[in-house]
Amino acid sequence: RNYIYWNGTRAVLVISEPELVKEGEKWLKRRKLANHAFHGESLKNMTPAVIASVETMLEKWKGQEGKEIEVFQEFRLLTSEVISRTAFGSNYLEGEKILSMLKELSVIMSRNNFKTRIPLINKLWKPADMLRSEELAKGIQDCVMKIVKKREDKFKKGEADSFGNDFLGLLVNSYHSKDNNSLSMEDLVDECKTFYFAGQGTINSLLAWIVLLLATHGDWQEKARREVIDIFGNQNPDSEGISKLKIITMIIYETLRLYGPSNGLPRGVARDVQLGKLVLPSNIDLLVQNIALHHDPYLWGDDVHLFKPERFAKGIAKSTNYNAAAFFPFGLGPRSCVGMSFATTETKIVLSMILQRYTFTLSPAYVHSPMP
Repeated sequence: RNYIYWNGTRAVLVISEPELVKEGEKWLKRRKLANHAFHGESLKNMTPAVIASVETMLEKWKGQEGKEIEVFQEFRLLTSEVISRTAFGSNYLEGEKILSMLKELSVIMSRNNFKTRIPLINKLWKPADMLRSEELAKGIQDCVMKIVKKREDKFKKGEADSFGNDFLGLLVNSYHSKDNNSLSMEDLVDECKTFYFAGQGTINSLLAWIVLLLATHGDWQEKARREVIDIFGNQNPDSEGISKLKIITMIIYETLRLYGPSNGLPRGVARDVQLGKLVLPSNIDLLVQNIALHHDPYLWGDDVHLFKPERFAKGIAKSTNYNAAAFFPFGLGPRSCVGMSFATTETKIVLSMILQRYTFTLSPAYVHSPMP
């Protein structure tokens, strides 16, 4: 269940045993900032912006009733706008430019992941992919810096009394802080890149898979619709009602189990450490393979590959027999995705507003196959 492969000159240990996944790392400085931005009252304050973005999308759909819609693309545009507005106080165009470059960069990285690298040769000759990667990295940094500078200028000119309470505002405030918890500009840019990419890509993928599964499982689509109508009627979702969406929550969890946003969670070993029965040397990379755990018949039963939201009827703990490391689509422990609550809340809002208005089926032209 555990094995090693080589990524160039670095060894990568792939882990798929639940008992080896529970170890955590301390990443408190950045974590505290993100916790403020994506939990509690801050999360509630984001709801109107999410609703406004969904209303814009649904208004456009009015002219498409009875026709085919490419939902992955629709959700890509929606989630790009939502993350730009809620986390960065930015607009869709600025966010889309960054996301487009991040997406191209990730494709290049994936394409080169398993290529053999000869040490030092890149100092003498750089292949086209490396040159393009460097160009994209600089472009992303320039765009993020432009957004940061705009936020700083507003404060300096007296147009705002602080750097803001959204995620970007908290990052900029930490950068200017004089205490030991301050962020460097490199840290700030890295955090922005992470949240732009994760905040858009994760929710986009999740929404597309849920709509596909509900289109092919009409009984669950109808159950979800009845729940939404019972709680919200024809009104927009609110924080109190969102917390009562049990069936929608079950559907989200089962979709994340089957088609999670990540196949594995990369980690690095900074020092020699014993992980269960394994002794790991420093400077080795780990890949915690959550997709293997989520599809393990030993943990989930022989029907592991079927869409059965009822698995989660009594919550995550009982569905996993209280094995916390059997289901972790957003990671586990201190390094789990801090935007998890934001992602599930946004997903519930989007699904609720769609189900209030539409019944959807799978296009006859749809072909279930990997993307080219």
